[in-house]
Amino acid sequence: MRQSELDDLADELAEFAPPAKPTGRPASEERVIAGFEEIQRFVETQGRWPQHGEDRDIFERLYAVRLDRLRALPECRELLLPLDHQRLLSGALFVAEPSAAYNVDELAAELTAAPEAEDITRLRHVRTSAEKRAAEEIADRKPCADFEDFRPLFESVATEIKTGLRQSQPIAAGSRAIEAGDFFVLDGVTVYVAEVGVPLKTTAGEVDRRLRLIFANGTESNLLLRSLQRAFYDDPGARRLVSPESGQMTFGGEWEADDIESGTIYVLRSQSEHPYVQQHRELIHKIGVTGSKVEARIANAENEATYLLAKVEVIATYKLAGINRTRMESLFHKLFAPARLDLTIQDRFGRPVKPEEWFLVPLFVIDEAVARIKDGSITGYAYDPKAAKLMKVA
Repeated sequence: MRQSELDDLADELAEFAPPAKPTGRPASEERVIAGFEEIQRFVETQGRWPQHGEDRDIFERLYAVRLDRLRALPECRELLLPLDHQRLLSGALFVAEPSAAYNVDELAAELTAAPEAEDITRLRHVRTSAEKRAAEEIADRKPCADFEDFRPLFESVATEIKTGLRQSQPIAAGSRAIEAGDFFVLDGVTVYVAEVGVPLKTTAGEVDRRLRLIFANGTESNLLLRSLQRAFYDDPGARRLVSPESGQMTFGGEWEADDIESGTIYVLRSQSEHPYVQQHRELIHKIGVTGSKVEARIANAENEATYLLAKVEVIATYKLAGINRTRMESLFHKLFAPARLDLTIQDRFGRPVKPEEWFLVPLFVIDEAVARIKDGSITGYAYDPKAAKLMKVA
């Protein structure tokens, strides 16, 4: 490195470093050392190396750029290596953006509004970025000491998602407020809103709230509500896990503008002339879920064994939005499994077939099951074929 380059770097550091103390070194080297010591003090105070990023404090960005340059200059590394007890010159920086994106002079210009001070990291008239986003600071996650109390909730939600009792929906702008008891998926991890704190007034005059968030990986965070909303916006894969109790699941009635139609739950009654079917026609129903029109699904019923090789009558339908059709159909079949129709018929080729989707269940019980799925109470009920009704599970 030429002496002129060392002098140039020393000049850049000069206006931010304390006055050099006479030690016998050239003034340029003293200023380089003083600038490096400022970076070291930052690391000691913050417990991490300075990082790049527009959301970082001005001084931190300046330190990050200067550290990059000190590492890149062999003469500076040689000069500072004996002082580098934190191994700043040999380690790999955690860089959010290339350092070339920052101009040292531009960063320095941002500091011109600050008067001279004994401690250059104390800004008297310039708000740091940390101050600007004090109300939206993202708290670090930490181990959740009482996670075992929450584990059953996560296990229950996982089961409800698999069975279709809980929907995974994109988080649209302007969607309903975040409330205690809500579940979300953020960065691929399920998160539970355990607590919503009292309103807080931010420096910008807005109202925010401190949350207690429990993550499925056993950590927790006291993120601010607005910070969580911004995190959802930044994560295209973020989802709200909607429960039946929330009223956001759609089975019938009026559709909201942003509902996504997933299909229709249908209940059919067979017109088969099979003696057993004729005898119990009012009780035998086929329950299914389709993504197409029900009429199209049953158009060829008399030629398909799954429809008992007979025409069918549509007895009831329930609109379905945002729910996995396969899981929802499986839920009904598991619920009414004790009343599955035990009937074997011959298909068109004379082969024995045993249809799986027909049940001896009164229509009013199916209506009740749909209602209980909607309000979330279905998890506490089982179907009793002898009593022909849903019974509360003890």
